[in-house]
Amino acid sequence: MEPLSATFWVFGVILLAASWVLLLIESFKEDYAWGLSTLFLPPLSYLYALFVWEKTREAILLAVVGWVLVFLSLG
Repeated sequence: MEPLSATFWVFGVILLAASWVLLLIESFKEDYAWGLSTLFLPPLSYLYALFVWEKTREAILLAVVGWVLVFLSLG
C-alpha cells in the first residue's frame, strides 16, 4: 500500500469511528433504548441518524468524509 493511500485509509477509519461515537452520545441523550441499540448494532446508529438529521448532521458529515477517504485509498 502506498503511503498516501494508507494515510487516507487511517484518517477515514478515524473519522468513521469519531462519527459513530458522536452518534452514540446523541442516541443515549435521546433515548436509552436507542443508545443501547447503537452500542451493540453500530450500523443501526446511522439509520437512527437519518431520522433525527437536525441533531446528527455533523456526525453524518464526518461519516461521509470518512467513507470518501476510505474509498479514495482503495483506488
